[in-house]
Amino acid sequence: MRLLKYYSYFCAAILALTSCKDTSKKVDDTTTTVEVAIDSTKITENKVGDEKQEETFELNEDNAIDFFFNYEKTLTSNKVKITTNLGSFIVELYDNVPYHRANFIYLTEKGYFDYTQFHRVVKNFIIQGGNSDDERTGKKRTKIGRYLLPPDTRKGHKHHRGTISMPSSEMDNPHMLASPFEFFIVVTDPGSYHLDNEYTPFGRVIEGMDVVDKINNQPVEKGDWPLQNIYIEKAEVLK
Repeated sequence: MRLLKYYSYFCAAILALTSCKDTSKKVDDTTTTVEVAIDSTKITENKVGDEKQEETFELNEDNAIDFFFNYEKTLTSNKVKITTNLGSFIVELYDNVPYHRANFIYLTEKGYFDYTQFHRVVKNFIIQGGNSDDERTGKKRTKIGRYLLPPDTRKGHKHHRGTISMPSSEMDNPHMLASPFEFFIVVTDPGSYHLDNEYTPFGRVIEGMDVVDKINNQPVEKGDWPLQNIYIEKAEVLK
C-alpha cells in the first residue's frame, strides 16, 4: 500500500511537470498573438485616422474656388450620363466654364446626385434637378460643404434648347451666385434667351433629349413639383 501511494505521488509529479511545459508553450503562443494584435491595431488606427482626415474635408466660401481651380486640372472627361426612372441622357460640359464644370463632375463623383430628384418641372420651359425632400440629400450637402459659385456668363454660351445651366441660390444673394447642388435644363424650342447674362450655361444635352422632354411632360402639382417623384437613379462620369 505504501509503495502504491509513493507511486501515485510520483505519477502526479511527472504529470505536473508535463503540464507546466505545455502551459509555457501556450504563454509563448499567446504573447506572439498579442504582439501581432497590437501591431494590427496600430495599422487600423492609422488607417481610420487617414479616413477621418478625408471625411472631415468640407468645401466652404474660403476654399471652394481654389479647390475647383486645382481639381479641374485633373479632369480627363467632360461627359456625364444621368439615369432617371424615366430613362437616361448624356450631357457634355463646356471646357471654358471651369468652375461649374469641375463642380458638376466633383458632385457626380461624390455620388451626390444619386437618389435626388427632378423636383421642379415648368412646362415648355425647364426641368430642374439636384434636390429632394429626402433627408439623406440634406445630409450629403452638409458633408460636402456650404459654398456658392460665381456666375460665369461671358463665355458666349446661350440658353438654347438642351442647355444645362445653374440656378442662383435662394439665399441672400445680390450677386446671383450659383447654387452648386442644383441644375436646370432648357426644353424651350429654340431656347430661353431671357436667361442669358443672369445664369451660367455650363453644358448641353448631346443624347437623350427625348427623355428630358418626357420628364417635362409629366403632370405637376402646385409649385411645379411633379405628382410622381422623378428620381435620378445614377449620375456617372463617362471616361
